[in-house]
Amino acid sequence: MEAIEIPYTPRYPHVHEVLERTRFVVLVAHRRFGKTVLAVNHLLKAALLCRRERGSFAYVGPFRNQAKAVAWDYLKAYAAPLPGIQINESELSIVLPGGARLRIFGADNPDALRGLYFDGIVLDEVADMKPDVWESIIQPALADRGGRALFIGTPKGVNLFSQLYFRAAELQAAGDPDWAALSFPVTATNALPPAEVERLRREQSDNVFRQEFLCDFSASTDNVLITLDEVDAAMRRPADPEAAAAWPLVIGVDVARFGDDATVFFRRRGLTAFPPNILRKFSNVDVAHRLMACIEEYRPACVCIDQGQGTGVIDLVRALVRNPETVIVEVPFGSRALKPERFFNRRAEMWTSIRDWLRAGGRLPKNDALRAELSTPVYDYDAAGRLRLEAKDAIKERLRHSTDLADALALTFAVPVHPLDAFPPAPRRPRRYDPFAPDM
Repeated sequence: MEAIEIPYTPRYPHVHEVLERTRFVVLVAHRRFGKTVLAVNHLLKAALLCRRERGSFAYVGPFRNQAKAVAWDYLKAYAAPLPGIQINESELSIVLPGGARLRIFGADNPDALRGLYFDGIVLDEVADMKPDVWESIIQPALADRGGRALFIGTPKGVNLFSQLYFRAAELQAAGDPDWAALSFPVTATNALPPAEVERLRREQSDNVFRQEFLCDFSASTDNVLITLDEVDAAMRRPADPEAAAAWPLVIGVDVARFGDDATVFFRRRGLTAFPPNILRKFSNVDVAHRLMACIEEYRPACVCIDQGQGTGVIDLVRALVRNPETVIVEVPFGSRALKPERFFNRRAEMWTSIRDWLRAGGRLPKNDALRAELSTPVYDYDAAGRLRLEAKDAIKERLRHSTDLADALALTFAVPVHPLDAFPPAPRRPRRYDPFAPDM
């Protein structure tokens, strides 16, 4: 058989070496790196060398039209010199001389991918894809033939792409031969002239440049409410028990009844937040009894409970609470803010309070899920100029789960909290802590 040559000169031959020996590769690269050309040619070579009957390969973008615009012309151009190829423009597919087929798909139509098998696949701009496309559709499609996957993209905060990259890096460091994580910031390549890089650095915001050209997952978009840097700094701060003791203990309770969501009890005392209690698949009665035990153990001044799923818990706890110093506060996330001229609703107000608390030196327990939840939501302003937080459903779509931990922490900011020395000394001190006490 005559040798078949693809008219492509690799700019990054060492990357292709990793791709050929590793089953799953997550490639993070700066804009204009040449990810698409690299991926198309890797896929084309794999398809040409495939010796299996009816080899199947795919290039998947977030949207079919986007994938067509980005990759289809490249695929046809590099495949054009090959003898006997069959191009189908309506299907966006090419059948190669050995019988293998390459197709373009969009993750916006996951049903088009269901029931297929793949020997190799490229997922482009993974950050813009719904997690289920990889987890529920493509992973099974690779399983029966031991297919390979290449994930390519540029950071866009915390999402499926960041999770895949850090997971791949962790597995690679542990010696797993199936996974590799590659990162190429603009400082590590010659893809752009140095003068152009400096122009971009000057003219773009620091967050945008770090994200788009330095491949920094911790860089946030300009309208993210709480940045990854702020969360990471809070998780590195050492505990200060003496300072915490000067404040009353507050517990935030975000209630979830069965399903995939979790019920969370989050304790906070001043600038210190303690590791949360997480309950899954508990009934309201069970949650109420667990919360009562928590109240008995920690003797909080105030417990703020989400009204949404927590009304049953609130009624039970109020009926059962035996500590007269604990106030039970019912908090509707969508209700009017305490400062309605500044915030669209109570939820936006509470989350902004988390941000301000972090900037004042707040300390967080180390928790990867909490880290992702806090640093994901973005914000905008309504017509009245009030800060409005991104909808919970939109956040859940990117994270793959609800912001249960972060919402429980937010509930500890539902009412004003004052240091203990703000109250008059005994015996004039109120018997019960008043969360709505005026500033003193």
